[in-house]
Amino acid sequence: MPKIEVDITRCKGCEYCMIACPHEVIALSSTFAPSGYYPATMVKAEACTGCKLCAIVCPDMAIEVWK
Repeated sequence: MPKIEVDITRCKGCEYCMIACPHEVIALSSTFAPSGYYPATMVKAEACTGCKLCAIVCPDMAIEVWK
């Protein structure tokens, strides 16, 4: 099963990954990261296809996709 890992020290919560994800797998966390932002997090792991669109659009290169 594919999964994503978000580096919360790099993520600034821009939401580009949420917009790019065709299956609504990503949402913003409800807790702050050390940087002061709400980082992206995987919320629907079973829906992830591993397409990597989230990682491609991330301007901070904070997302890794594992297949």
